[in-house]
Amino acid sequence: MTSLRQRKGSKGKEALQSAEVQSQQSNCCTHHHHRPEEILQGYWSWGAIIWTSIGCSVSVGLGLLCCIYMATLHENDLWFSNIKEVEREISFRTECGLYYSYYKQMLQAPSIHEGLSELIHDNLTESKRTINLLQRMNIYQEVFLSVLYRLLPIQSYLEPMYFYIYTVFSLQAVYVIALYLTAWLLSGSWLAGTLTGVWYILNRVDTTRVEFTISLRENWSLPFFALQVAAITCYLRPQLGALQQKVMVWLMYVTTLCFCLTWQFNQFILLVQALIIYTLDCVDLLTTTQVTTLYLVQVSGLLSVWLLQFCNSMILGSLVLSFVVAALFIRHYHSGLKTGGLLVRLGKVLLHSASVLLLTFTINYLTKKALQLRSDEHIFKFIKSKFALGPTRDFDAGLYLCEEAFGLLPLDTLERLAGTLLLYPYTLTLVLLSGMLTVAVLQNLRPKVGLGEEKRSSVERRGEAFRPDVAYNLLHTVLYGILAFSTMRMKYIWTGHMCAVAAYGVCGTELWTLVLRALRCNTKVLLRLVRNAVPLLMMCWLYYKFWPKLMEELSELREFYDPDTVELMTWISTKTPKQAVFAGSMQLLAGIKLCTGRVLTNHPHYEDKDLRERTRQVYQVYARRPPEEVYDILRAVGADYVVLENSICYERRHRRGCRLRDLLDLANGHIMDGPGENDPDLVPAPHPRFCEAVKTDAAAYAALFARTFQNKTFYVYRLKKKRKKSAKGSSEPGVTQ
Repeated sequence: MTSLRQRKGSKGKEALQSAEVQSQQSNCCTHHHHRPEEILQGYWSWGAIIWTSIGCSVSVGLGLLCCIYMATLHENDLWFSNIKEVEREISFRTECGLYYSYYKQMLQAPSIHEGLSELIHDNLTESKRTINLLQRMNIYQEVFLSVLYRLLPIQSYLEPMYFYIYTVFSLQAVYVIALYLTAWLLSGSWLAGTLTGVWYILNRVDTTRVEFTISLRENWSLPFFALQVAAITCYLRPQLGALQQKVMVWLMYVTTLCFCLTWQFNQFILLVQALIIYTLDCVDLLTTTQVTTLYLVQVSGLLSVWLLQFCNSMILGSLVLSFVVAALFIRHYHSGLKTGGLLVRLGKVLLHSASVLLLTFTINYLTKKALQLRSDEHIFKFIKSKFALGPTRDFDAGLYLCEEAFGLLPLDTLERLAGTLLLYPYTLTLVLLSGMLTVAVLQNLRPKVGLGEEKRSSVERRGEAFRPDVAYNLLHTVLYGILAFSTMRMKYIWTGHMCAVAAYGVCGTELWTLVLRALRCNTKVLLRLVRNAVPLLMMCWLYYKFWPKLMEELSELREFYDPDTVELMTWISTKTPKQAVFAGSMQLLAGIKLCTGRVLTNHPHYEDKDLRERTRQVYQVYARRPPEEVYDILRAVGADYVVLENSICYERRHRRGCRLRDLLDLANGHIMDGPGENDPDLVPAPHPRFCEAVKTDAAAYAALFARTFQNKTFYVYRLKKKRKKSAKGSSEPGVTQ
């Protein structure tokens, strides 16, 4: 924690002299940041120790407060401590249930070794296939927790499920502490960290969804990503000692490894980060050593995950790996990039960028061809369809485009952020820092030969001395903000860091110095007064406005209630063979695996081409297909039972064209249900919708499907053995494959 204190002092001239030698390692307002450099070099005073200890204690307190707050909301919303075990498991909706089932499977295994063997040679998740789950999915966290629960002497005190959910909620504490440290490092005041933590908690709706999606991969990975950003911020600080640099590099590697290991979308997040590093390199805000180190941290983290995931080819075929290789290669052979006048430099940057992009796509294309990799093509289909660059009838792309989470960021998000006073200082900070960064970039791109220090204006000095840690965080919030606006699900990467940037603007010296200088009252005393008084006043106002609302929210008590699903899971557990294979929607099957342990035909982890095709085939039960075709499809994937859901068959949640049955009709070339326009090449389907017609028990359906269970929500049909007629008119049992 020796890098967290910042104080005003008398070494501003020394820092400015350092800026003249190497601008990218200087502080843009170094005459207000004497104490952190002393602390980073190990020069401690009792005052600094006490002040830093208070800041660290506040960070831990805020983290624990967030953790307890999320756990309480989860308990109050479901009455989790009072419901049955099957109801607790059903509360793990969609893919959350699938991931948690592997934690449960590891604990039920006779030994850790046998549990790992079952995961590596799994034949329950996808029928008629044996897959390596540690290679296919990011479930090392479930393995680690199950092993930890076995080894710790806590079995008699804490149930396995509580151990799991409390670990996830504890990671929220880590997340808040990481954001706190980032704001503290940027501003030099732990008041900024405090304001960051308060904003994160008050904007819970937009900063996290952990209380109702506990085992979602992002809830495991984003705390590590926030720690990585904090480590990068510290690494890029000026005058960091050699030992501190090494510590930060190792911390960046470990956090990058944990982030990549726990989320399958890591490559796309790291690609944006690589673009940030590339941009800062092009405009001379990072040194060659810093750029190379940050790139190598990314590469080493990805390759470590590649090894841990049994040489998962999806990682080698990732765009970020291709981009980093291309950027380092072109940078090595394009040594004249940073020479020449302003226009020449701009031209070289454009040419350099075009070369990097061309080489990136070439490497990526050749890698995927060599590895025959198609696991992530659905992501690129989604991107093409989202921006009208590809076909709009693709089934996989439609599943994403029709979900609200993958749509544009709703404007009411900004209204909520403004209601907590977060949006206003964030926007002002963004505008002012962008202007300062533009000045710094223009100064860095202009030739410096022949310019004496006495001829350079104070504006030029401030431009060249723009802090690299501030520049990184500025571009970080801008690019991830663009990502959040384009895809709502990605807002959780942006909004947490948004709190830190806004708090830096409120508590930092740079922006207040500009304001006070414009008002012609820039004194050290007034600067210190303003940057401490303003955040305190804001926190008092937030307490006055939101504390009663928080207490009211915590007093609201609800209870989990889903009797139809409980009845279905109970029936499957007691009335079907343990090796029975079930077909149905991805979301429901994940719950069936968790609650009953039965074999599945498909599941929500969509990062496999064959699984995506299998899912599209299984979903034909909701399309207009004849019973014979549906039967053959289900038999081909080994299904013994098929579960039909009224909520899908008669769906009203989505608009026309986005209902699952509409996506299937479009993919099959059929006209959609209901009033509305249809493309001219679509034709009426010759058969009724299977999920509706099978309930009539007509002869053609009854000969192949036997209804074995039904309630208001679900219908379960057992696939009968198809009989083939012999030439003499007799029949004998046979099963079509």
